[in-house]
Amino acid sequence: MPRCNSEAMNMHLEEIAFHVAPGAHAVLLLDQAGWHGSAKLVVPHNITLMPLPPRCPELNPVENVWQFMRDNWLSNRIFKSYDDIVDHCCFAWKKLVDQPWRIMSIGMRHWAHGF
Repeated sequence: MPRCNSEAMNMHLEEIAFHVAPGAHAVLLLDQAGWHGSAKLVVPHNITLMPLPPRCPELNPVENVWQFMRDNWLSNRIFKSYDDIVDHCCFAWKKLVDQPWRIMSIGMRHWAHGF
């Protein structure tokens, strides 16, 4: 999707809700992006949105995942087109998904386990 807006977020929520196991409930941690808290959102019954405090990227492990992808597979290149960008991003995402141990290590917050 070329836009981050309420319409795209609603489609994203529908897709997540579809994949939540019957009888289960998903909690989504969200940063303070405008479309994450839009009054136009239609939140499915099997999802709860939990916004993170503003200006706290250290609480959002996905920020490190995106940084890893940029540093390793997406930076220092010139893209020919929008489709080229999407193709490279899909390649990087699929490569990362095939490495669940890496996702866990990138997202690990050692300070969160010290209690």
